[in-house]
Amino acid sequence: MNSENSELYVLPLVIRIERAAPPERTDALEAAAMAVLSLLDDPGEWAAELHSWQSTGKIRKVVRRARGAEWRRALALPGRTIEHRTAEVRVHPPVPLDGWPRDLARLQVGGTELNDTAGPPPAEPPILWANPKLAMSAGKAMAQAGHAAQLAWWASDAAERDTWRARGLAVCARTAASQDDFDAMVAAGLPVVRDAGFTEIEPGSCTFVAEAPWLKGRVARS
Repeated sequence: MNSENSELYVLPLVIRIERAAPPERTDALEAAAMAVLSLLDDPGEWAAELHSWQSTGKIRKVVRRARGAEWRRALALPGRTIEHRTAEVRVHPPVPLDGWPRDLARLQVGGTELNDTAGPPPAEPPILWANPKLAMSAGKAMAQAGHAAQLAWWASDAAERDTWRARGLAVCARTAASQDDFDAMVAAGLPVVRDAGFTEIEPGSCTFVAEAPWLKGRVARS
């Protein structure tokens, strides 16, 4: 498939949000990032779809929510589920932007206003740092965390990926303590997500930085 077509692909992510027991926001962000990494590490039968989606670097992701019967229908479609503490996220193979499976297309994008009711455990690298000045819904932040994890994966060599894989492709998602801290990481040659501006925030906004000892200086500084 040529690169023009690959620009029209999107990666669907579905977060399970039951009314009685919604997941913690941080857990949802980390689960989304780990779901993306799982597909990158082992695309299995979806290698062709993954190649078409990645080939131009336009790695668009859309997060939708499901509960009850909606979630069971999502489980019946091709994909894989990541369970991470309180969160369950299902990643599906990339689909054309205008060709979503019906049971995914009918799911809502809005309504992902999740909160953390308790402090997350101590962070270990790789850490996906959110820009503290940007207000994002949980769904938007999940997609951005997925982007950051993907950029970190691309910036890692084979040995670093092996070490990461041995840790279960774990990531931590946190909000930077200050704008100065975030800006310093942006300037340090770390993988940085610059949003295309389709939803919620201005185009070109730096949303997340991926930090790990082996990532510093891996990308061109802004």
